[in-house]
Amino acid sequence: MSRVRTWDTAPELRLRRLLHGRGLRYRVNRGPLDGVRCRPDIVFGPARVAVFVDGCFWHGCPVHVSWPKANGEWWKRKIERTRDRDATTTRQLVASGWFVVRVWEHEDPTIAADAIEQILVERQQGRSRPRTQSSLGVAQARPL
Repeated sequence: MSRVRTWDTAPELRLRRLLHGRGLRYRVNRGPLDGVRCRPDIVFGPARVAVFVDGCFWHGCPVHVSWPKANGEWWKRKIERTRDRDATTTRQLVASGWFVVRVWEHEDPTIAADAIEQILVERQQGRSRPRTQSSLGVAQARPL
């Protein structure tokens, strides 16, 4: 487990390359708020947009979730705690005026980049209020 990457994962790098190629500049692995223990994978500070690229196993993707047989109860509790932490983090950021985008690792990075770019345009034009959005354009929090 110590060899599992926590940042610069392949899905995250694919999304970052697409965003950078579109001329969008961001910070990586930066905490957006004091007192909130989270580090979004991609942070657009001036626009107040935080992007999390969540791994299907570690964050309990409803499409790909699988519960290990060995030590199953422990893993189930661990993944459920991660889901709870994700929901709490999202609520804290949205309450502070941030727009939170959560992307599953299996989602198409081009679609995610399109959605993020649109959100940034709306935020710069002052048309978007704080909320959560999945990368597929659904203007609601994804089930956690």
